[in-house]
Amino acid sequence: MADAPATPAPLELPGYAHVYSGKVRDLYAPVDAATGTARPDQLLLVASDRISAFDFVLETPVPDKGRVLTQMSLWWFDQLADIVPNHVVSTEVPDAVQGRAVLVRRLEMLPVECVARAYLTGGGLREYRADGHVSGIRLPEGLVDGSRFPEPIFTPSTKAPQGEHDEPMSYGAVEALVGARLAARARDLTTRILSRGNEIGAQRGILIADTKVEFGVEGGELVLADEVLTPDSSRFWPADQWEPGHPQPSFDKEFVREWLLSPASGWDKASGAAPPPLPEEVLERTRAKYVEAYERLTGRSL
Repeated sequence: MADAPATPAPLELPGYAHVYSGKVRDLYAPVDAATGTARPDQLLLVASDRISAFDFVLETPVPDKGRVLTQMSLWWFDQLADIVPNHVVSTEVPDAVQGRAVLVRRLEMLPVECVARAYLTGGGLREYRADGHVSGIRLPEGLVDGSRFPEPIFTPSTKAPQGEHDEPMSYGAVEALVGARLAARARDLTTRILSRGNEIGAQRGILIADTKVEFGVEGGELVLADEVLTPDSSRFWPADQWEPGHPQPSFDKEFVREWLLSPASGWDKASGAAPPPLPEEVLERTRAKYVEAYERLTGRSL
């Protein structure tokens, strides 16, 4: 596969040492002023305005995206606090990354992409059409794009290195990887998080079709980490337009994916070449979708 555009150089943040840059986030470690060494127990998690699609980091950033992801995650952490603890230490961060960064506990991350689905769409729909299963779960016949499940289902996947594709995993494979107790806990928490998200979203006219959750392990227990129930990790649909049988309009980056696959982009997904830059109109509409999702869900102005 061709390489994605290079990740921009990390910011110079006084008092912090750059640790890692992923597709969207940059990690820094606080530096102990007395010793000049990085602290081993905390990280500064900075959400950039970068956007990824089809395992590529796109060349064009989406304005305010990092703020939306960070502020929405902080809001959801509060809504989920009675279900699962989270990794937040403080929102007191350097001015250069104010509003789009959070200081968090450093955790050993669970080596599984924890995905829950409340509706059939996307990769789950492709699996279902192939053999009637999603992540090894046999589903009823006759489901279509946008069909709602009676209860959310747990459909984990592998955690592939950047630039490679995550692959669906069976629940048995998760048990083999992390043990029966943590597998059961991850399944329970992931589906409960999506259920709570839809309870709250329903009051605000938003359906959350599916979501990906990250957990860390601390003292043998799972801790909610990274981001949660954002337009990057979830599919948000306007409830009043839900109509099974075709793709649904969305508040997430599905709009970017659709443009990339359209003739207008001139890009061939099968070519292995990096996608083209996003035009101004697509950037503006994508930003508007992210901001609308944040403001409708939280009731706050960005």
